[in-house]
Amino acid sequence: MSGVRLRLVLDEEGLTLPETGRIAVIAPDAEFDLSMLPRDRVDVVQSFYPHHTAFSNLGYTCIPTLGGNYAACLICLPRSKQQARALIAQAEAATPDGLILVDGQKVSGIESVLREARGRVQILGTLSKAHGKLIWFKTPGDCFGDWAQPNAAQNKDGFHTVPGIFSADAIDPASALLAASLPQKLGRVVADMGAGWGYLSSQIFTRDSVEKVHLIEAEQMALDCARRNIADQRAEFHWADATTWAPAQTPDSVVMNPPFHIGRRGEPALGQAFIAAAAAVLGSSGHLWMVANRHLPYESALNDLFVKVEETSGTSKFKVLHAHRPVRRRR
Repeated sequence: MSGVRLRLVLDEEGLTLPETGRIAVIAPDAEFDLSMLPRDRVDVVQSFYPHHTAFSNLGYTCIPTLGGNYAACLICLPRSKQQARALIAQAEAATPDGLILVDGQKVSGIESVLREARGRVQILGTLSKAHGKLIWFKTPGDCFGDWAQPNAAQNKDGFHTVPGIFSADAIDPASALLAASLPQKLGRVVADMGAGWGYLSSQIFTRDSVEKVHLIEAEQMALDCARRNIADQRAEFHWADATTWAPAQTPDSVVMNPPFHIGRRGEPALGQAFIAAAAAVLGSSGHLWMVANRHLPYESALNDLFVKVEETSGTSKFKVLHAHRPVRRRR
């Protein structure tokens, strides 16, 4: 259970949180234990829909982006160095003269953050435990302002992205392969599951007869970028978990490059859940077009859920799979 370092600092190291004022907890995953904090004073800042929903269900106030003034901020360090810097800059701006805590695993770069922070502020304390570290400090103001990131900047392919989202720097090669493999006719209504910042949808709109594209994306930062990248009235944006999304109208086709990692851990079951969700929302003659790393074992799930499954194109690294006519309607 993550949160062990926070509990030790509060219980054994003598760190005292402010007695009044709100406390922001930025980017915790759903397993992060916040029970040692005063729930009625906590704002959970989480833009990833499943984690956001998990904390909401526990009774926490949840917001997708940081705003307002706080007495203290706890940052749960993300994997992206640029995103981590941006969150620290945001926390500094939102916590004038307040306490800032940064908690992270070694593999997420907490040691690097500590080294850089020491050159800017006085570190009040550190605690190492469970392959990670918690550090805390106060800032006299504008110590990390140069770490702030723009709301969105164009990547090398001309699409607006932000640090920390999938394939922010350029078009993902697997998605490019899928886009090139899509047929000219996809039907009137298409669902892009796990739409990210909108590349696949931008290519779907070039196909004949498309009247509506549903972009379903769990990460709001990515979906906000998609709104900037897709200037088409036929687009409908959904901040939602694709594995549980229920459309108002049955799509003719689903297109997707499903995720297969949770954090740094490979999790093929997540892609299999996307396949099951696609089968559940498609009509009896619907089509699924997807791309995956070649080693991922998706064919069994596809054959269980669709009448016809074929590999239509591929490389040594990726495979494009086409599945037609769902045989089950259950998640």
